[in-house]
Amino acid sequence: MNFAQDDMITLSEVPLIDFFRLQQKFFLVLLVFFFGGISVSARGQSTDRVTVSDTTREDSTSSPSTKSSIDRRAVPGVLDFITNLPMDWRDWAVDNIQLRYWPQISLIAVSTAAMIVYDNQLWAPIAKEYNRNSTFQTASDLFVDVGDGRFQFGLSAVYLGYGFIAGDKRAIRTASQITEVILASGGVVQLLKHVTGRESPIDITTNPTGRWDWFPNQIQYLDHTSHYDAFPSGHLATALATLTVIANNYPEQKWINPVGYVLCAGLSVGLVAQSVHWWSDYPLAIALGVGFGNLLSPNPDGDVSVPETSKKKDVGSIESGITNLLAQTTFAPTAVPGGGGLLMSVRF
Repeated sequence: MNFAQDDMITLSEVPLIDFFRLQQKFFLVLLVFFFGGISVSARGQSTDRVTVSDTTREDSTSSPSTKSSIDRRAVPGVLDFITNLPMDWRDWAVDNIQLRYWPQISLIAVSTAAMIVYDNQLWAPIAKEYNRNSTFQTASDLFVDVGDGRFQFGLSAVYLGYGFIAGDKRAIRTASQITEVILASGGVVQLLKHVTGRESPIDITTNPTGRWDWFPNQIQYLDHTSHYDAFPSGHLATALATLTVIANNYPEQKWINPVGYVLCAGLSVGLVAQSVHWWSDYPLAIALGVGFGNLLSPNPDGDVSVPETSKKKDVGSIESGITNLLAQTTFAPTAVPGGGGLLMSVRF
């Protein structure tokens, strides 16, 4: 390492008593910035929402956070989770350049900068405990799995399967929106990672809080990803985005948010413990996750982004699309050298 050892706390230098001494600071930071960030981001997206009954008194242009040419309440088309992405990114960018959101943006910037100062001190004792305590290590690993994209895509598959079996269009819409929000928020996260090039704790070299290599060489990025992809946290962003989509589609299920926030808090601790992320990687991730979640899945009862008369036809839905495809598919036995087989043909 090229910097003075006094400038950085290493795992071997943290006595056990320091871990407990820093625990209070650590959990205070977690509670303030995790739940505070959720509150700020949610407020920025939800305060402009109006109910259907309000449409007779308010012009729909007063709701920029849900203003879109996309009817989020309708049963989604087969490829909507892909074709909607350009509009999702446009709407998100337009929303966030508005002056009224600058206080929230400033809070994210200030909280990130403040946490960078103490990142090393807050990371080292947790990482030491992770390496020392097998129970803490196991719990951290389990929570981190919640932020793995496979977990979110798995939830989407569960909702899609249930939607087809039970004929539940809300479940089908939820499945599509989960996939879409992962791709939408994940695309922005990846762009920021490739621009900021921040070092993960596990690979710190010249800076005790991780080197920032702006616009890094992309070949080096691919060869040594952990040297450049810490900021912001994609795990936390996609987890919160998925949680927000599910909670917005099932507002009557009051347990979803509390349980989801506990899982996301555990995920945040686990990522720091595994030396994958710094605490300062989280404020922006929280804003991205909750922001995209609210943009893509406004409460079905309160979404006035399009007139009531504008509905998608069932012929364009996922369910009807697959049904039509199966109706045009035929199977027939066929003979092949050395045996037989089944021939499938699809008429387009």
